[in-house]
Formats: sequence, structure tokens, C-alpha cells
Amino acid sequence: MSQILESQQIRSLGSNLELLAQQVVEGFIVGMHRSPFHGFSVEFAEHRLYNSGESTRNIDWKVYARTDKVFVKRFEEETNLRCHLIVDASSTMYYPWDEKQPDKHKYENKFCFAAQSAAVIMNALRQQRDAFGLTLFDDAVRFNSGAKSSTVHYRMLLAQLMARIENPQLNHGTNLAASLHQIAESIHRRSLVVIFTDVMEQPDKAEEIFAALQHLRYAKHEVILFHVTDKKRELDFEFENRPYVFVDMENGEEVRLQPNQVKAYYTEQVGAFTAQLRMKCLQFKIDFVEADINKGFVPILQTWMAKRAKMG
Repeated sequence: MSQILESQQIRSLGSNLELLAQQVVEGFIVGMHRSPFHGFSVEFAEHRLYNSGESTRNIDWKVYARTDKVFVKRFEEETNLRCHLIVDASSTMYYPWDEKQPDKHKYENKFCFAAQSAAVIMNALRQQRDAFGLTLFDDAVRFNSGAKSSTVHYRMLLAQLMARIENPQLNHGTNLAASLHQIAESIHRRSLVVIFTDVMEQPDKAEEIFAALQHLRYAKHEVILFHVTDKKRELDFEFENRPYVFVDMENGEEVRLQPNQVKAYYTEQVGAFTAQLRMKCLQFKIDFVEADINKGFVPILQTWMAKRAKMG
């Protein structure tokens, strides 16, 4: 299973989100040796005449025996779950980034991984006939949809994600707290809220972020926070000890230094903030998951499946 879901070949399908999502979900099901997609219900609505060439799965053979006419049972979908996916599209999410070769990491950066992960979850939700919506934000909410389960809706949301993958938004800051507050106010029915973000905020914004997360829980939503990082570089600060120019992707500010000059201080500060974020999530009963872009989709799907089973 992990080989299918973590391969670079799958990641390189970033230009075809629908195919990637389908292959990842199917690979996950095969790897589990059983389908996690169970428990949805449908209500019988009415009969209609069978159309030649369509599937015979829903033919009502009892009616055929009585009338000698082929009727198909029509069903009305009953949505068990409403899920809202929130994807951070601020400039830091496009790391790793090569200014001289903008396309080099297009399908390997944090935003692409988050978009692919969101597409995978939407595909799984659609198969289970659950409703899903999408929000994209940076320093403000840039796109926000309602929750539906239709194929047309699914493909429209994939197009929104794909447009952001193909057209990186540089020099855009982030306002996670304000965006989460806005979303908490706009989702009126209890939902599963899935957030993909690198939480690259200034330390003085921490309390605002925690208050926004608490707002979602106060509104009775179940929440999963996927902390999207390139762990090796962003958390562990593993670079060769040679001169580098580090560029702030949100404002273009440059800093010249050798990694070993700041590594101990940097990892201490980042580690402390991450531990604080993890503790607050535990306190608010929010699932906090480290989503390393180099580790594939297994942690994403496993977390979603466990939460889905709990809510189902």
C-alpha cells in the first residue's frame, strides 16, 4: 500500500488531480484488503423504465416478474456526513521553490501535496456519497464553496485546486486565524473540517490561531489539522553547512547565513511552537497530524478514515 501511495510517479500526476485521487483511493482500498466505504444509506424513491445499455444492477426483478416490463429502482442519496476542506494557498505553501526554475518543484511543493490530499479525500467522500466543500485562503478567503456530493461539484473543486497548482501566488501572506473564524461562521451544519496548512505565522499570532481553532470546536465541528511541512528542511533545518541566501516567500526579504549559525536556535523555536500547537489541539479535541510532503498519502487517508468511522 505505501509503495502505491508514496511513489513519486503518483505525485507527478499533479497535472491530473482526478486520476491521481482515483488511483490513490483505489490503492488504499486494495492495500487494506477491504473497503472502508461502508455504512452509507440510500432511500428508495420510485421506479423508472430501464434504458437500454445502462447497468442492470438496480433492475427490480420482482416488478418484472409481475408486469413483464423492465423497471429500475431510483434512489435518493442520503448524505451521512458533510466535510469542509480548508487549504492554505499562501506563498510559503509553494516551498520548495526555485526562482530560476519556477516549474521545477511544481508538483513537489507543499501546496501541491495539500491540493492532492484534498482531492484524494474528496474522491473518497464522493464514493461514500458524502457532501464536501472547499475553501482556499491566503491573507483572505479567496474561494469558498458550499457542500455537495455531485460529480459536477467535485470536478469544479478540482479545477480550483489545479488552477492554484499551475499558477503559484507569490508574495501573498497568510491570515489563518481570520480565515478560520470566517469559515466557522459560514458552516451552519455540524461538519468534519479538514485543514491543510503549514502554520507559518509569526509567534505573536499564536493565540489568535488557537482562538480560531477553538471557534470551530465551539460550533460543534469535528476538526483535523494537517500540519503540512517539508520536515527535513523546515522543521529539522537540515542543509549543508555552506553559505545560503534564504528568501521569505511572502515579502521577498533575504537573509544570508550558514545553516549551522542558527540551526540550534531555529529548531528549538520551531519545535516549541509545534509542541504548543499540538498541545492546544489535544486540549480542544482536534486531531493534529504531521503531514510531511515526503511521506505520501497514507497518514492522510488513515486519519480521515478513522475520523469518518467515528462520525459515521
